[in-house]
Amino acid sequence: MRTSSRRYPVTDGTAADGIRGTAHGTAPVPLSVLDLVTVGAGRTATDALRTGVELSRLAESRGYHRYWVAEHHSMPGVASSSPAVILAHLAAHTERIRLGSGGVMLPNHAPLVIAEQFGTLEALAPGRVDLGLGRAPGTDGATAAALRRTERLHEGADDFPQQLMELTRFLDDDFPDGHPYRRIHAVPGPVQATSPGGVQSPHRPPLWLLGSSGFSARLAGTLGLPFAFAHHFSAQNTVPALDLYRETFRPSEVLAEPYALIGVAALATDEEKEARRQVLAAALNMVRLRTGRPGLVPTPEEAEAYEFSPMEREFVDSWNANVIHGTADEVVSGLDDLQKRTGADELMLTANAHGGDVRVRSYELIADAYGLPKAPAA
Repeated sequence: MRTSSRRYPVTDGTAADGIRGTAHGTAPVPLSVLDLVTVGAGRTATDALRTGVELSRLAESRGYHRYWVAEHHSMPGVASSSPAVILAHLAAHTERIRLGSGGVMLPNHAPLVIAEQFGTLEALAPGRVDLGLGRAPGTDGATAAALRRTERLHEGADDFPQQLMELTRFLDDDFPDGHPYRRIHAVPGPVQATSPGGVQSPHRPPLWLLGSSGFSARLAGTLGLPFAFAHHFSAQNTVPALDLYRETFRPSEVLAEPYALIGVAALATDEEKEARRQVLAAALNMVRLRTGRPGLVPTPEEAEAYEFSPMEREFVDSWNANVIHGTADEVVSGLDDLQKRTGADELMLTANAHGGDVRVRSYELIADAYGLPKAPAA
């Protein structure tokens, strides 16, 4: 796959300026937010989306670098089926923080549709939109089949590099002469600059590849793209995937050196006991999801009263071993250790809990513990 000379038409700095963040306070690397837009029992999707607005404004005011939402489907407890819609809403309530997908599941969509959606987002929030792409469906097989209108799901994943190339060409508007899509243009996009009186936007969303194994790590390295790894649900593969990404990395017009962030499940509370209660509820939600019973995130009280089977208890213990939780000082210590162990260039924190107030408080406590700035919210 080629790299286009028109890929990142920036006017002030390099392409990497839209990728690399700045660490604030005593944080070892830039900190960011992954919002799964979780819906707790007794709450609504409206509540979850309002929490997202509150959280994005907090993240912006406290120096978190970026705020991503992830595509999921057919999960009652996760209201992020439409990342582009959510990001447009967040763009209207923020001014500086980078907004993006963590990620859009490319095989679920026509590349032209994604190019149009994120071209629109770039027009709404110039210079602060990221386009993170994954190749998993973000749901179960039956739902994926409904999304893709096909039962041959493996073909979508296998065709991911080709879909990525097609999406890139739509974003850059540079299909070669003779290509069947040569006269098709993603709008908003570069074609508007070629129209009479047109002006070229100086920005285009940086592409990120997301993964939980080695496939996207290798592809991101080969293409010289930034890479995001899902440590929060595939911790055993984190170090091997990051090593593979760095080993296969080839400098590009996007990046001269590798840049990798990892998604980290982290929850800070004022008291350690409360953190344990909250992560138990989140773990019960995962038990139900993994056993084909997806639902709303249960309350801590429901989780405490639940009778876990030996197999479920084993899963919960294994799952929570990779959730950094406790008081702010305990979480900061865990994050520092994880960053040293993995060498991650950025930590993207996801706080899974029943209530939105708990999630917002967690990011505030972590910001305080690291001494992040306290700028007034936009």
